[in-house]
Amino acid sequence: MSPIANQIELAYREKFAKSAPLFERGQAVFPSGVTHDGRYLEPFPIYVTEAHGARKTTVEGHSIIDYWVGHGAMLLGHGFPAVVRAVQRQMTRGTHFSACHELELEWAERIQRLVPSAERVRFTSSGTEATLMAVRIARLVTGRKKIAKFVGHFHGWHDFLVPAAYAPYTPENWAMPGVTAGVLDDLIVMPPLDLQTVEQVFREQQPACCILEPTGGHWGLVPIRRDFLQGLRELCTRYGVVLVFDEVITGFRVHPGGAQAHYSVIPDLTTLAKVLAGGLPGGAVCGRADLLEALAFGNRYGRKMKHPGTYNGNPLSAAAGCAALDALADGGVTRRANDSAQQLRQRLNELFVRKQIPWIAYGEFSMIHLHPNYAGPRPADPNFIPHEGAYRRLDVEPPAPPKFAFRVAMLTQGVDWFGWSGMTSAAHTEADLDETVAAFDRALEQLRAQSML
Repeated sequence: MSPIANQIELAYREKFAKSAPLFERGQAVFPSGVTHDGRYLEPFPIYVTEAHGARKTTVEGHSIIDYWVGHGAMLLGHGFPAVVRAVQRQMTRGTHFSACHELELEWAERIQRLVPSAERVRFTSSGTEATLMAVRIARLVTGRKKIAKFVGHFHGWHDFLVPAAYAPYTPENWAMPGVTAGVLDDLIVMPPLDLQTVEQVFREQQPACCILEPTGGHWGLVPIRRDFLQGLRELCTRYGVVLVFDEVITGFRVHPGGAQAHYSVIPDLTTLAKVLAGGLPGGAVCGRADLLEALAFGNRYGRKMKHPGTYNGNPLSAAAGCAALDALADGGVTRRANDSAQQLRQRLNELFVRKQIPWIAYGEFSMIHLHPNYAGPRPADPNFIPHEGAYRRLDVEPPAPPKFAFRVAMLTQGVDWFGWSGMTSAAHTEADLDETVAAFDRALEQLRAQSML
């Protein structure tokens, strides 16, 4: 048995008995048996057959309330009817034309109507590709080499930006296996929420761009406020640094126009994915027309950035994206997801106090973070940030056994929680929230009985 061998694991093995042999098959074809690091789980992950609304169904037939929501992509919920119809209709017409098509125009025009920075748009196949493109555009147009990012901010898994994305946050741990020293030499890593350091870096090192998650690293684990974004915008303008908002998660989830619309702080470039394509693969870079001109033939820079990409703006993703953006354009979808998350944060905190468990739930918009081993104040302010936002106290990776035990306990109780965090969708109902709080109650009792609290 795994390191969490106890009654929690035994109950999990019994409930998800059909998933175990599938994981054995997975281990014969995939490294560690999975196709995404986040899906690795001890003793084995669950296997899912279908998903509708806020729930997914395992191979055993169990209905599980989902707070992964497609790694943030399923803001509308699983199987949203308009998206399903759009994809089914397009499937009969073709999935890849190797040609321009009208749907890609309609998709991009919707982005322009919603996202304030989107003077021009270029599609990619993922968020990782989008942030890679943004970095290269910034380097081409500025003639500078260095890239500035913040500790704990995740921008995809490519070499340029994956360093310093995961705790522990010390310079010796910034390097990632397989990333060369030469790449690291061109990356400037800054502490979050420190405009004084930002200005010093901009003045002394003159980076091509500064990229960040506009609600804070790991979708608000260490939250950012409007005044910091305003200060950063001013510094980027003063020092000629291209400001890039990575809105791969926050785009359309925080506001139909992204975090930039909510905070009224407009970046030079924006990267999008996830909700953008209605849950199908798809990403984009959008922003100032003069910057996106780096991709144009015969541009003002005298050299064009090369950008092929077999699935850029593909018809299926475009169809899904158009349907999704139409559904969320009026803001109702985003408000429902945000309201559900705020209610769940409040109810979980009430549960933790009632059960005398030293945890706290915090976050903003439709994002929820749990912070265990918390002994500080618990104000009624729904926007309260524990530890005054100190990233070294908030963004800490807990040991694997308790983390896996917690998720296993939650799955056994009918909830798939995203590690120590979760996201809501517009499909989460009052009944789902009731069941979730009850599942937390039971799971915490299991952890307590095993001396894991």
